Amino acid sequence: MTKQPVSVNGVVRWKDVGVDDHDRTETKDMKMGVLRQEIGEVLRNVRQRQGRTLREVSHSARVSLGYLSEVERGQKEASSELLASICAALDIPMSQMLREVADRLAYAEGLLVPDTVPSDLTEQYSREFGRVNGGEAAAAGAR
Repeated sequence: MTKQPVSVNGVVRWKDVGVDDHDRTETKDMKMGVLRQEIGEVLRNVRQRQGRTLREVSHSARVSLGYLSEVERGQKEASSELLASICAALDIPMSQMLREVADRLAYAEGLLVPDTVPSDLTEQYSREFGRVNGGEAAAAGAR
């Protein structure tokens, strides 16, 4: 298998090329219900890194301790309002939490999310960008 860059909504990700249909079907079946589990794991990891208890966060977020526990275990689907309240209680932006969830899901789906732009793409776009800017700069200098 080889990796190929795929752009989705302006975000370039690397995708395996040459995966047969059987593998894709298994991946789709395996991933059902993963979103709420990943959200729960990320929230629990953040809370534990902060050294806080479920009781402290549930009180700050104004959510019952039992419900927060179920969200962290991936047993309950939290609403966006509830997620916003939990993130505020944990003092993290919801976007940061969702980005970590998205990265974890991409990894689970077999997509690699590079931390940096691969050198061959950097060279390609530098050349193309240089041509566009170089042409504009030359045109501006001629004025």
